[in-house]
Amino acid sequence: MIENSELAELAAFAAVATHRSFRKAAVERGTSPSAVSHAIRNLEIRVGVRLFHRTTRKVSLTDAGHMLFAKLTPAFTDIATAVDALNSWRDTPFGTVRLNVPNTVAPFVLGETVEALLKANRGLRLEIVATDRRVDIVEEGFDAGIRFGERLSQDMVAVPIRSNLRFAVVGAPEYFADRTMPQTPQALHDHVCIRYAFPSGTMLHWTFEKYGESITVDVDGPLTLDNQEMMVDAAARGLGLAYVWEQRAAAHVRDGRLVRCLEDWCPVEDGLFLYFPSRKHQSAGLRAVIEALRA
Repeated sequence: MIENSELAELAAFAAVATHRSFRKAAVERGTSPSAVSHAIRNLEIRVGVRLFHRTTRKVSLTDAGHMLFAKLTPAFTDIATAVDALNSWRDTPFGTVRLNVPNTVAPFVLGETVEALLKANRGLRLEIVATDRRVDIVEEGFDAGIRFGERLSQDMVAVPIRSNLRFAVVGAPEYFADRTMPQTPQALHDHVCIRYAFPSGTMLHWTFEKYGESITVDVDGPLTLDNQEMMVDAAARGLGLAYVWEQRAAAHVRDGRLVRCLEDWCPVEDGLFLYFPSRKHQSAGLRAVIEALRA
């Protein structure tokens, strides 16, 4: 019979083997990297075999570690399935669901949905990490993620989710005092634009669509930011035109600090997806999240 301490060590081993990182395993386990390292050291002493190769930059499995991980994976999957099956005796799902969401859209996609989910499922816990950095949800221990575009690796499932998002091009009345408001996307080449940079350094291209015609504009301007709220503030100060989610600029448009242009070229975005691993056990909590967000 395996004791609780031994099971905890094996669970720590499985987490490190999955993420190839003591830090990421600690996040998944809700503990510290030193505690995970201590558990792995105790396990290796107990079994008398080295399970990981460790360097300052990399963690990899030994041959013995690969064998143990292969044997443990179905066992831990069975355990997770068994525990999750208890949800059939509960009124609502129980457990934690970790989501990765783009920072630029998180409040507008999840706001009302999170409120309804938590009120309807008292045993459900949501851990949401909002970042515009491209994330490997499996490697970083997330149950699911949200992003634009359905192109994913073969072991992922993508579910379209509801979206009322669309971009807006906004500028201050002072900016337009001595400039003509653009009537077509091509006219943006004659304007000062505030650019958005992703964490990777890639610049966001401004895309438009009308009457079935799609246009992408590579805009230019002296100011580049990585935060849409800062872009809205900069636009309100007359520093240029900003291309942001319309919800970000809505308050400024209502009080007249910003005005919209090219509105008829900015359709509602329909390419927002919730994605998750196809092979991983799908908990009742994740199923509740999927159903709440599904388009």
